[in-house]
Amino acid sequence: MSKRMISIGVFLLIIIIGFFQKDELLLLIKAGGTGSILVSMLFVAICVFFPLVPFPVLAGVIGAVFGAAQGAIITLSGAMVGTMGFYYLSRYGFRDYAEKKLQQYPNVQKYEEWLIRHSFVAILTCRIFPIMPSPVINIICGISHVNWVIFFTASVIGKIPNILILSFAGASFQQNKLFSFGLYGTYLLVIFLIYIVIIFRRRKTIK
Repeated sequence: MSKRMISIGVFLLIIIIGFFQKDELLLLIKAGGTGSILVSMLFVAICVFFPLVPFPVLAGVIGAVFGAAQGAIITLSGAMVGTMGFYYLSRYGFRDYAEKKLQQYPNVQKYEEWLIRHSFVAILTCRIFPIMPSPVINIICGISHVNWVIFFTASVIGKIPNILILSFAGASFQQNKLFSFGLYGTYLLVIFLIYIVIIFRRRKTIK
């Protein structure tokens, strides 16, 4: 019962900060400085739960303010704080709710056994390629028996390519907007083509 109450309290705190302080947090991020690093991590973590700002936009802004390398580290750190928070809340705080939520997505449940049996490869693949929404991955791994070390390691490695591209595109935006859009557009196109190949091969295997 205490775990459930603590989880509800954390969840409400995230909602309050995210919805009522969104504009202030963005201003603090754009201001730069040491304090804005922690604010940036906090805001990225909040957006893991609620996409108050589209992730590509937020990661791009952080990259523009802090530079590609530092921006990528800040964004990745914040994303992992939010991801691990989501994982533990699903496992210990809202397990019953999470299980009921998954029942609304019958197609996603087909991936659950694969995700549990081949945890590292499955999580890594889902992070790099948008096979299923990121929150759903967090929930499935949270309520299953996926080890947190495997979940953490695969998630970090899987998130790096997207965050690096976004941070570099954001850092280059002021100097060359066309290059920034083209860079991320190319990345999305490559991911899309690989995704199509995966689907085609899966259907071929089934047949």
